[in-house]
Amino acid sequence: MSEQQVQGFNGTKEQEARLLAVLGKNKDVRGSIIPILHEAQDIYGYLPLEVQKIISKHTGVPLAEIYGIVSFYAQFSTQPKGKYKIGVCLGTACYVKGSGEILEKIKKILNIDVGACTTDGKFSLDATRCIGACGLAPVITINDDVYGRLSADDIEGILAKY
Repeated sequence: MSEQQVQGFNGTKEQEARLLAVLGKNKDVRGSIIPILHEAQDIYGYLPLEVQKIISKHTGVPLAEIYGIVSFYAQFSTQPKGKYKIGVCLGTACYVKGSGEILEKIKKILNIDVGACTTDGKFSLDATRCIGACGLAPVITINDDVYGRLSADDIEGILAKY
């Protein structure tokens, strides 16, 4: 992989080596593009266009097809995510019980919008659909931690833990 291929992208040599190892082990595995994308996202934290181009080059799968997969499936992201990934449930039960206000409070405290990451890389914010915790509505998640029965007044204290 030359510097020209990753122009403007700040991946490390270690990440590059890990990605090439993933591509090598899946070289002749039919239907391996989604597992490759998952592993690449685990390595980089997201799937920038530069990484998609590398995957395309090494698998022979057209870039347009890879981009189509990445943009179709919600588990893939083309934007960096923070160390702490915040998800605010906007499913019906949560929304009716005030998750919209909670979302606005988080946006204000962190000074970011939905889909963005704080400049220090600490937090990213996503609006999610039902996470199956309707009895705890309204609910947010921070990585694997679930917080329920919230009000906007609870948010500052929760974020302070991180």
